[in-house]
Amino acid sequence: MLTLTFLGVGSAFAKRNHQSNMLVEAWSRGPDSQSAPDDVLLIDLGTTGPWALHQLKDRPGFEYLGRNGRVYYPAIKRVFVTHLHADHIGGLEELALANMFVFADRQDAGCCKTQIISSAEVLADLWDHSLKGGLDTIPGRHALLGDYFSVVELSLEHPGSDSFLLLDRYRFEPFATDHIHIERKYDWPSYGLVVRDLARGESVFLSGDSRFDFEACGDRMRAAGQCFHDVQLIEHPSPVHALLSELRTLPEEVRKKTHLYHYDDVWDSGEYDRVADEFAGFAEPQRRYTLFP
Repeated sequence: MLTLTFLGVGSAFAKRNHQSNMLVEAWSRGPDSQSAPDDVLLIDLGTTGPWALHQLKDRPGFEYLGRNGRVYYPAIKRVFVTHLHADHIGGLEELALANMFVFADRQDAGCCKTQIISSAEVLADLWDHSLKGGLDTIPGRHALLGDYFSVVELSLEHPGSDSFLLLDRYRFEPFATDHIHIERKYDWPSYGLVVRDLARGESVFLSGDSRFDFEACGDRMRAAGQCFHDVQLIEHPSPVHALLSELRTLPEEVRKKTHLYHYDDVWDSGEYDRVADEFAGFAEPQRRYTLFP
């Protein structure tokens, strides 16, 4: 079984629903039969992520995420980084420092190294332009990303090194998204994911942060059993997310299986009540969705 729980479902500026980071759990039997999953992956950990995890650990079924009143970061085995905006990476410094200085067994320096996964370009910039400022020094020397994390670089140009697995059954395949570009489409690294259940031959689509790009993603969305797509509710002449008005142009069979996330704090103002009829609805924060039974 593979399950997905949104730590939050809000936009970068959301104050009510946390930012859109995801907890993916891989189970050999399932949450009804296990106190903790066999493998745990975060898709991003943004600025509000640690606070969202702090709340989630007290919910039934998620107790494994807590220990002695704290978030137990060693329970998180892997993090996939979609891109470098703070609402997607702003909580990684806390995870790194907690694992190294709060939870690490001094007899085993590598015991609490979370695997960090992305393209080489994202990982290099993640350290040089974001994390290095707060994590550069540890007692006695300067540090590197590999001091805090077990680093896994994916090469999207080379089949075989362009994806990763959980439980040798669930394959995560990144694809480039048109979130922000400098001169041309896809020239600033940002990724979505297709998740495949190799045993069942089924897939799920996760857009990451992206402008509306159905021309590129249409086949992936049509093939998926469920889709989760970011949305911008407020119209903007130059959006960096898919506008609701654009997503409404999706074929009906795609819309009906698409959950919307990364939405603004005005989602419940009444203006967007039709979303529940047009789509699979707004994704709910801290609800465990079953991706594959």
